[in-house]
Amino acid sequence: MKEVTIYTVDYCPFCKKAELLLKEKNVPFKKIDITKNENEYRQKLKEYYDIEGKVTVPQIIIGSKRIGGFDVLEKLNNAGSLDEMLED
Repeated sequence: MKEVTIYTVDYCPFCKKAELLLKEKNVPFKKIDITKNENEYRQKLKEYYDIEGKVTVPQIIIGSKRIGGFDVLEKLNNAGSLDEMLED
């Protein structure tokens, strides 16, 4: 299974939904809480992943690919594509 990383802030309901979805699917993930250094991390994510516009959370990375936020994660899961993305 590919490594999953999720960047979150502690007050974000969509971050919690993303974590819950991954837990329900028994997908191990690395959580990086950026709450204390939010602006710094958002800028780093913007530069590293070449994100245009505002950087929202959660930011979900599968392997080396940034898929985006909870809405994309949920769509992939509902379409059955998430399991394929997680395979090595």
